[in-house]
Amino acid sequence: MTMIKLNIHEAKTHLSKYLAKLKAGDRIVLCKHNHPVAEITPLPEVPDRPRPIGLAKGRFTVPRSFFDPLPDELLRVFEGTRG
Repeated sequence: MTMIKLNIHEAKTHLSKYLAKLKAGDRIVLCKHNHPVAEITPLPEVPDRPRPIGLAKGRFTVPRSFFDPLPDELLRVFEGTRG
């Protein structure tokens, strides 16, 4: 884990260089007159490919009652017409 302290002027000039080196766990602390004012941390990496379909296949079943109509009282609550 690395912490880089940068004054705002240096960050404005060289931020892309520092961001290119940023790894998980690292952080850049932006300072104004050597007093910390903000922190930059890397976001988690986005997967290169989409998640496969069916990851939980066979782990549970949806009961038939799931598809039954909702009770009128519950429908009114969802529609905002409770009364």
